[in-house]
Amino acid sequence: MTDEAEAIARLADFIDESFENCVKAILNIKGRVVVTGIGKSANIATKIVATLNSTGTPALFMHAADAIHGDLGMIQPDDFVICISKSGNTPEIKVLVPLLKRKGAQLAALVSSTDSYLAQSADFVLNASVEREACPHNLAPTTSTTAALALGDALAVSLLEARGFSSADFATLHPGGSLGKRLYLKVDDIFRQNMAPQVSENAALKDIIIEISSKRLGATAVVKEGTEELVGIITDGDLRRMLNKYDSIDSIRASDIMTASPLSIEPETYAAEALAIMQQKNITQLIVTKAGKFEGFVHLHDLLKEGLI
Repeated sequence: MTDEAEAIARLADFIDESFENCVKAILNIKGRVVVTGIGKSANIATKIVATLNSTGTPALFMHAADAIHGDLGMIQPDDFVICISKSGNTPEIKVLVPLLKRKGAQLAALVSSTDSYLAQSADFVLNASVEREACPHNLAPTTSTTAALALGDALAVSLLEARGFSSADFATLHPGGSLGKRLYLKVDDIFRQNMAPQVSENAALKDIIIEISSKRLGATAVVKEGTEELVGIITDGDLRRMLNKYDSIDSIRASDIMTASPLSIEPETYAAEALAIMQQKNITQLIVTKAGKFEGFVHLHDLLKEGLI
């Protein structure tokens, strides 16, 4: 683990002019990025392809062995090929490189050996040199594949930043699962399914209890008499504290026991932000308002149901 961590740290020294030119070249292509490799490098290539696609750079995987048995047909002149190889001298790579050149695609070599056949033949060199493998015999691809993966991630992130790829762009490519929902789901998408308990500031205690109990959210909004303007909130906890505070409860009104100026959230706010507020304040619901007027409640259970927790 230490060997791999140190190798990744050293990669920063290899982010050079060739790396920068590679990024610029990819930004200007009309085609796609095709990432290829063989053995463990092929496994790393598939992950890099996935990262590129998810961050706004269209990419394909091509196995180096399959390429020389027909898959080379996927390469177009406007494409950009990244070939991953530790040694840069494997037989498949030596056969593949001239064929790629003949196709007219630009070629970047992601290699550990910068004086290899692949590196010398490429238009760009992405240096992923390592001192040794983490394998005690210095044989199994371990440190070298980790370094190649990290350099591929660095390339993807550099392209992301250069394109100005935003979280909104990311959301359009990741609509499924909790990650996608954090990026696109808004309070407005979920709160309307809940009841919207509310009482006026002059409401009697009986009316307050009935409203909280019937709407089953453990709270009610308090609005200014005759309007929808939010002025407070009353929770189950407020009712319990009231019993300890007052000897006589017959004349109690909502304004006497409410929490004034409660936390609220706008419908257009992302649901993930609502969750963050609830977790920070240790509460289970938030009042939804629009221009200060009561709209409803969003509850922690809503966010749980959507898979945000």
